[in-house]
Amino acid sequence: MVPINISTWLLALFPVILILLLMITFKWGGSRAGMLTWLSVQLIASLFFGASLTLLKYTYIKAFFLSLDVLLIIWGAMFLYQITNRAGTIQIIGKFLAELTENRAFLGIFLGWLFPSFLQGMGGFGVPVAVSAPLLVSAGFSPTMAVVIASIGHGWAITFGSMGSSFKTLMAVTGLSANYLAPFTAILMGMASLLCGLLVIYLAGGKKHFLKALPLTLLSSLFLSTGQYFLATNTLWVIAVTLPAMGSLIFGFLYVRFFSKYSKEYLLKRKREKRIEILIALLPYVLLVALIIIFNFFPPIKELFTQYTISLQFPQLSTAYGFITPAETSKNINLFLHPGTIIIISALLSFFLLNKKAYLNGDEIMDIVKDTFKSSLNTSISIFSLVGTAVVMNHTQMTNVLAVGVSRIFNQEIYSIISPFIGALGAFITGSNNNSNVLFGNLQLQTAEHLNLSVALILAAQTAGGALGSIMAPAKVILGCSTVGLIGKEGKVISKLVLYTSTLILMLGIFTYIISRTQ
Repeated sequence: MVPINISTWLLALFPVILILLLMITFKWGGSRAGMLTWLSVQLIASLFFGASLTLLKYTYIKAFFLSLDVLLIIWGAMFLYQITNRAGTIQIIGKFLAELTENRAFLGIFLGWLFPSFLQGMGGFGVPVAVSAPLLVSAGFSPTMAVVIASIGHGWAITFGSMGSSFKTLMAVTGLSANYLAPFTAILMGMASLLCGLLVIYLAGGKKHFLKALPLTLLSSLFLSTGQYFLATNTLWVIAVTLPAMGSLIFGFLYVRFFSKYSKEYLLKRKREKRIEILIALLPYVLLVALIIIFNFFPPIKELFTQYTISLQFPQLSTAYGFITPAETSKNINLFLHPGTIIIISALLSFFLLNKKAYLNGDEIMDIVKDTFKSSLNTSISIFSLVGTAVVMNHTQMTNVLAVGVSRIFNQEIYSIISPFIGALGAFITGSNNNSNVLFGNLQLQTAEHLNLSVALILAAQTAGGALGSIMAPAKVILGCSTVGLIGKEGKVISKLVLYTSTLILMLGIFTYIISRTQ
């Protein structure tokens, strides 16, 4: 085995430092920084940790297979988003919500919390802020506050959002099941939903409207957190944000309609055609939820496609220093029951139905495919290269060296509090909770084992911190600012988000510590 000392610890830490340097100091994108980091970790592994060419060859194959499991979801989510965006259904829903009430706190709930969360559930990747911030500006909010509110509002939804891609990544890199990871993850993200909602109504309405909006916020958070927990712990983690967010929007609409005179008058004025337009705009999302339930819980369908799976067998691998990775069979990828496949099927059906309703025309499909490819390319390269980096580190003792070093620095109590900050750091650097889970998932796992902490809890803290940390990532903030005319003024937005988000992450860390003491 490689001796664990300061020099080997620094060598193992180098890939993390490198990607920090490339993305923060040199402003590289995730794809370029990820590829260079991947190449550098192979060199370090070969020269100092005894990696052979055979071992590296198998890490390429493992990285591709693990990445494919996640990327299928990302490609499907982006394909569905491109269809709904081109059809204008997202804009229809957003405009309807913006016209529903004049109360700024309620507008914050709808446009800054629930609607961005719904968008995050369906697609994510910067879309919630890019779509919601301009709507908030049109409703009377300052551009800076619009970006801040929309960013904070969807933070809780990121782990199970994007059709669960971040959660899928966590499962892929750690090799742990959804049944094991989902309970604590859903609990922490449910806590985050309440924190994000409360902060949004305070920022949107101030003290004046905070108490008036508090009941709806508490009820919505209860709906979001319990719905997310139930779905995530019953194999439906793909829609664990989408369905509760959709339900909360409907509940919020009914709540405001009942209590708001303005809302009642507005709804009476709306023509029947406009009401039908809203129902059509919701059709792709209702269809997706229905298909996921049918494919997962309708026995004839599930039995028909269960056999169509692919998996790979990997031999035992060892380094020149005797670090052994046992022989293993990869996780099965079901070609038809995979969440990504179901999303693509629902997207195609949505395209057909929206085309029939004249929201789209049949000639647009190739343009939509091209837009999906362009919007997914950098993300795909980034995920593959960072998964490749993580696989090399796991197979050459580098992750183990890092984990032992970290466990020698921190005790149980301190580590349970800072574990969300590690996830947040990875997401802030890379702009993605996906990438943070790839970078630090196994480090958090092994550190938890060394400190005798609950692995499931610490990994939940990792991805919860990563979710909140990603909302203040420069790349996402720049995208949001570009939609409201704040180009060149991103620093002001980031400074506000760092303050608010760090407070939220600290509260999650304290909550993680409290749970850990009960284990």
